[in-house]
Amino acid sequence: MKKQIIKTSNAPAAIGTYSQATRHGDTVFLSGQIGLDPQRMVLVDGGIEAQIHQVFKNLSAVCEAAGADLGHVLKLTVFLTDMAHFPNVNAIMAEYFTEPYPARAAVGVASLPKSALVEMDAILGL
Repeated sequence: MKKQIIKTSNAPAAIGTYSQATRHGDTVFLSGQIGLDPQRMVLVDGGIEAQIHQVFKNLSAVCEAAGADLGHVLKLTVFLTDMAHFPNVNAIMAEYFTEPYPARAAVGVASLPKSALVEMDAILGL
């Protein structure tokens, strides 16, 4: 089975040697998204909450390019430079997902690309 590359201009362009997402069969692997505005390619203003919202918007755009939506997310991984922001992730995630929620992991990291405060990647089942 051949790998299919998923790409959209509605999410930030890849800033390295990776694709926004790849599909293999009925599984789509979304690369990490940070809170970049896809048109300006800079982090959105407004701190952690604005970045979390933008991350979900970016993930949603890549899901749409794959013919899916956030409801198809099986697994979400959240990377935070400060785990004190985890309650913000939970509150905002509830605006984008409904039960049954995807599996999820949260990882504290020292730093993220472009000094982002949060990054998320996902695995979709189609």
